[in-house]
Amino acid sequence: MVLVDLGRRINSAFAQLNKAPVIDDKALDSLLKEVASALLESDVNVKLVAGLRQKVKAKVKTAIESGADKGKDLNRKNIIQKAIFDELVQLVDPGVEPYKPKKGHPNVIMAVGLQGNGKTTTCTKLAVHYQRRGFKSCIVCADTFRAGAFDQTRQSATKAKVPYFGSYTETDPVSIAAQGVTKFKKERFEVIIVDTSGRHKQESELFQEMVQIGEAVRPDMTVLVLDASIGQAAEAQAKAFKESANFGAIIVTKMDGHAKGGGAISAVAATKTPIIFLGVGEHLHDLDRFSPEPFISKLLGRGDIQGFVDHMQNVTMGNDPEKQKEIQKKIGEGKLSIGDWKEQMSNIMNMGPLSKIASMIPGMPQGMMDGSDEETSMRMKRMMIICDSMTQAELDSDGSSFIIYERPEKVSHKEKEKEKQLGKPVDINIKRLAKIARGAGTSVREVEEMLCQYRMMSNMAKTVGGKNGWLQNIQKMQQAAGGAGRGLGPNGMPTPSQIAAMQRSMPPGMLNQMRQSGSGLQDMMKAMMGPGTTDQDMAEMQAMMKQMASGIGGGGGGMGGMLSSMLGGAGRGR
Repeated sequence: MVLVDLGRRINSAFAQLNKAPVIDDKALDSLLKEVASALLESDVNVKLVAGLRQKVKAKVKTAIESGADKGKDLNRKNIIQKAIFDELVQLVDPGVEPYKPKKGHPNVIMAVGLQGNGKTTTCTKLAVHYQRRGFKSCIVCADTFRAGAFDQTRQSATKAKVPYFGSYTETDPVSIAAQGVTKFKKERFEVIIVDTSGRHKQESELFQEMVQIGEAVRPDMTVLVLDASIGQAAEAQAKAFKESANFGAIIVTKMDGHAKGGGAISAVAATKTPIIFLGVGEHLHDLDRFSPEPFISKLLGRGDIQGFVDHMQNVTMGNDPEKQKEIQKKIGEGKLSIGDWKEQMSNIMNMGPLSKIASMIPGMPQGMMDGSDEETSMRMKRMMIICDSMTQAELDSDGSSFIIYERPEKVSHKEKEKEKQLGKPVDINIKRLAKIARGAGTSVREVEEMLCQYRMMSNMAKTVGGKNGWLQNIQKMQQAAGGAGRGLGPNGMPTPSQIAAMQRSMPPGMLNQMRQSGSGLQDMMKAMMGPGTTDQDMAEMQAMMKQMASGIGGGGGGMGGMLSSMLGGAGRGR
């Protein structure tokens, strides 16, 4: 992904700083040299990089002179890292608030940019984004310069179920734009997106045309669509568009590629214009809202919890709320059918690539899971195909229909059903598995593996939900602590007295079970990492988990500290 190498280089520089025995001017200069080199290689403008070095040095010097470091190297490391983090945020944050569409009246958005930067696709993505948030959105294709532009708009808009306007016969883009905006305003559309021709700063005629379209439609916001791979040319092109179209926001496309991406940062600084979205894929929903601080946080492997929550909300927007509530209720009761499990797999696939989700989790650097997305997606698709080969009765079952039970021969039908519930399982129904395998075009072994995966998830649901399950016990513990979120201590964690009350509210044996599981964490980690795991591998995994815990807990012990207090030290390393 774009800028992943930059994040790795900066993290590597931070790691070298942490290893330094003494934090002095020499160590700071070495760190800044590495960070500056990484930024320059990512196509960030040299003047911006030089400015960043000077600002970081000034900030660190001021902090040390004021006594903020208290003479300790650890504090100096934190001061330096925070100064670099803040300056990186400033690079992508011009401090200008972009226009926000308002419901109830027409909001005209005009897209401009170089040819081939992905304007037409981005216009459709933008229309879908606002449509999912309750706006009545549409697209006007005013690109008469590129052959096939209107066909592309028509196809993508039809697929997204977004109304569109264009013409095969009219050659004047200003006339098309004006007609389309007038038409959609009369029909009370709230977001009207005008797609214009791609143009270069040296093409004066096309730039004049863009100005005329702007005068005709009077957009509430003009958006510059910028390719992440544009490189050092970004600054000059962005300035030319700013002078002619005075755009108020930037959308950076092709962020899922392997371009360096620093040119987009240069464009922000050169035009003092905020980035509002990132194009992260080819699909209609692959448009992420941009926020400076979470973006840099994710870049440096510190995660983006707010982005993760927003992404989950976007995914659930397209789902049936009643169906989701029903599945949540079943999990709460400890019941999960094969059909419910299939529904959850479908939701997971809608979340997008696992590497994208992993990059939002604190402690997991970007690129950690690159390469595994395609394989995981294929496995999940095959499991869903196997589920599609089952009958409705099999999907509604808990897997018992694939098991042969021991029961007496000479009994009535009702007694047979009773014996089926009480009898011991003696074998697997191979005939039924073979039938499903034929329907799915796979092997019996793969069907068995799919059922094993379901059984693991079903057992987890039983452990979490049901009577005396984890969900009920956690609710009891919260009530004992005075209710969720009430009167909590520092970092949002329970106070010692609340922890003691939670311990007393636990069911008998639950605390011992947690203590025993604490001693087996290393075994579980080894099983997850596979055979051939060395002590060094284990140490690295534990370090990563500590980093994740500190990121989630806020640096004050967090969840790990609370568990250690509850378990009486069982959660600590032995």
